[in-house]
Amino acid sequence: MKNEVNLSDALAVAQQAAREAGRIMTEMAERGFRVEHKGEIDLVTEVDVLCEKAVEGILGASFPGYGILGEEYANVQSGAKYKWVIDPIDGTTNYAHGFPVYCSSVALTLDGAPIVGAVYDPTRDEMFCAVQGMGAMLNGYPIRVSHTAELIKSLLATGFPYDIKTTPRNNLKQFADFAMRAQAIRRPGAAALDLCYVAAGRMDGFWEFHLKPWDIAAGALIVAEAGGTVTMSGGEELDIYRSDIVASNGIIHKEMLEVLGMR
Repeated sequence: MKNEVNLSDALAVAQQAAREAGRIMTEMAERGFRVEHKGEIDLVTEVDVLCEKAVEGILGASFPGYGILGEEYANVQSGAKYKWVIDPIDGTTNYAHGFPVYCSSVALTLDGAPIVGAVYDPTRDEMFCAVQGMGAMLNGYPIRVSHTAELIKSLLATGFPYDIKTTPRNNLKQFADFAMRAQAIRRPGAAALDLCYVAAGRMDGFWEFHLKPWDIAAGALIVAEAGGTVTMSGGEELDIYRSDIVASNGIIHKEMLEVLGMR
């Protein structure tokens, strides 16, 4: 299907929205903010809400009639063919504790598949972005995945679900399995940034379960456009609405899937 939207224009607006969310995060981090709980360890701050409203306003003004799906409140035009999928703050727990690993994530999807993505890290002033078929960029420069050829030489990233204490698939076994097979594993706490780091070659692979579309929509596109491979944990084609993901430089992808398939 031919895109009916100018993707360059959409990317510019996505970057504008992501940057505005980053500006609000930085300003509010200096002023102080209120933190609430959605669950025992699942946090939401007033900054999440401020950022989402700001992002939604920018997107809605530039692309009226498009759907908007956000983590906190936005679910505008839910049946629209074109839909913005936004995470105002990915890494809210980090942000609430002052741990400088968090970002804003904005993606445009067409029939559920990402076609534009922007992820902004305000702590490092890094803007990762991609347009379908046009490659991935970091602050205006092209990025590519790593060339690491073996899992044992790979640096991986992952995360754990908020319901880690109660869900059977809490990723602890998989973490242990990868710890014995990879060079090292990191758990930074912001899936969108983990994906961007794979795209930029800073990480060689990433996997996680129990994610939401806004966690991965932009980052998955950025990895793919940087030459990487992105699938479900069983090797199926990625569906951002099905909660799990494996992303890699492509070379170690088969090994990663084999580890995830271990019983």
